[in-house]
Amino acid sequence: MTMARPAGGGLEPAGRRGEVLRLIRGAPGPVSIAEIADRLGVHLNTVRFHLDTLIENGQVERAETVRRTPGRPPQLFRAVRVMDPSGPRHYRLLAEVLADTLDADPDPRGRAIAAGRAWGSRHGASSEHGASSEHGASSEHGGSSDHGGSSGHGDGQVGGEPVGRLVSLLDTLGFAPELDDDRPHAHPEGGPSQIRLRNCPFLELASSKPQIACSIHLGLMRGALDAWGSPVTVDRLDPFAEPDLCVAHLTREGPR
Repeated sequence: MTMARPAGGGLEPAGRRGEVLRLIRGAPGPVSIAEIADRLGVHLNTVRFHLDTLIENGQVERAETVRRTPGRPPQLFRAVRVMDPSGPRHYRLLAEVLADTLDADPDPRGRAIAAGRAWGSRHGASSEHGASSEHGASSEHGGSSDHGGSSGHGDGQVGGEPVGRLVSLLDTLGFAPELDDDRPHAHPEGGPSQIRLRNCPFLELASSKPQIACSIHLGLMRGALDAWGSPVTVDRLDPFAEPDLCVAHLTREGPR
């Protein structure tokens, strides 16, 4: 459905639904379905249909009805006086502002890695707590915490290995990761040496400011692995190693 911009700002639905919303917004108090239908010259069911959507979108709410006569009181509705939840969003602009701030730092790459690492560490710690709780619940019920999988793309664990959990996290974030464990340069200690990334959820920012976006991504992976106590870390990230591919290189950390 197309959207129209009202005088007060934000977006509102066009057509009959927009008429219903404008009528409710312009009313001096809560209005009933019958009042709306009468003033717009439409069927009651048409009003109910549009009200359901407006309520779901957070633009209209039911008002408390005061019983003054015997019988069931009519349902009343009023407009929700908040910022329009269906209005435009410009998160890319916010990302560019924050990226510009990091870029102005004397060490933009270091600051970006640190920012990503902090987020990855927090997320990893919270998911670690959730995994521990699930394991405890499974043990109490005599179940197995192995989940019967070995690919790392289901519950995020390859035999409990942090690399598998990282692959699952990257998949959730939209990086379309592939464990590179079938190639001749696999890690000498038996694990994969690379994670191949087929999508970039930060693509526009990574194209214009790779030193910021890609460094945040590198820090994010390192922070999550740190939180999971991994003996493996991400040594480096090669952005656009191929036109449709970025590559994260894994290495075993030295003694902590």
